[in-house]
Amino acid sequence: MKAEEIRLYAHRGACLRCPENSLEAFELALTHGANALEMDVHATSDGHFVVAHDADGARLAGDARPIQSLNLETVRGWRLDGHALVPTLDEVLEAFPGTPMSIDLKPRRPQLVQPFLETLNQRGAEEWVTVASFHHSVMLEVHRSGWTGRTALSRMEVVWLRILPEKLSGRMIRGQSAQIPIAAGPLRLDRSAFIDRCHRLGLRSDYWVINDPEEADRLLKLGATGLMSDDPELIAPVVAAHQKRRDRW
Repeated sequence: MKAEEIRLYAHRGACLRCPENSLEAFELALTHGANALEMDVHATSDGHFVVAHDADGARLAGDARPIQSLNLETVRGWRLDGHALVPTLDEVLEAFPGTPMSIDLKPRRPQLVQPFLETLNQRGAEEWVTVASFHHSVMLEVHRSGWTGRTALSRMEVVWLRILPEKLSGRMIRGQSAQIPIAAGPLRLDRSAFIDRCHRLGLRSDYWVINDPEEADRLLKLGATGLMSDDPELIAPVVAAHQKRRDRW
């Protein structure tokens, strides 16, 4: 009997080998062992969603102006690491339809939720996209909106999951996926008891950012359902080995 597929998310694509969050980075990741993509989005001043982690282009394009203050034409004029274009969200959805994705709406601006979800719905992406945001106010708006796809826990929900009694946290949490680091401040999240709690509550346990094969092996032995990595080619053999073991159970 085949077990549920372990997700290997390419964190911002294969971002150690290509400009992060570029179409090239996503394409390379999928050819090198990733079976899912992770990305971030911001909104331009004229209402387009672009795939970018930072709120401005200083680090990757040498332009410190905030994306929210610029129109799409200006942002499209940037060259990531000197050559790659900043893709729009719609371009990524069109390029990789059906590919599992986690898309993080970065701004703490709940008013962006409705147009963001409309972009996803126009592509039928509720079947394969998990909507994420650290900001609880943003995720509350996602849940109010009627989005029928998967959602990740906000940062606040992760804390509730870790520190509150299980029955209480289960009533308070709205998402289906715990996308988590190894630790959140003093709270360790890489323990079998925590992963088991996630699974009892029907939650995925997907860890970021895992670039060490030994760490990947340890987390998968604990029962993690997925990993996010900057270098999926390095982590893919570990995931494949664990998938074979789980399929035999």
